Amino acid sequence: MKRIVLACAAGMSTSMVVTRMEKEAAARGMAFQIYAIPEQNLREELQNYGHDVVAVLLGPQVRFRLEENKKLTDSYQLPIAVIDSVAYGTLNGAKVLDQALALIH
Repeated sequence: MKRIVLACAAGMSTSMVVTRMEKEAAARGMAFQIYAIPEQNLREELQNYGHDVVAVLLGPQVRFRLEENKKLTDSYQLPIAVIDSVAYGTLNGAKVLDQALALIH
């Protein structure tokens, strides 16, 4: 199954976004494994599962790490972006899923 990885600081708020994204994906008949990890674990995550990952989204709280992580995701030919802060703050899973899908297509 294709994976969408959300990399964040701690994971509490992001886990709520993931739940909303999963519900939205299911409602649209899409099959993705969507999950959150601490941003500092992204390198290891891609080493283990990079062949299944289709997009990486950074939590707004770690946006300052985008350039560093872009070098990493580029080596796997994966798109990366910072989650829209309004969508993140309002737990708008549909909007965050749309952001991930836009990266894929």
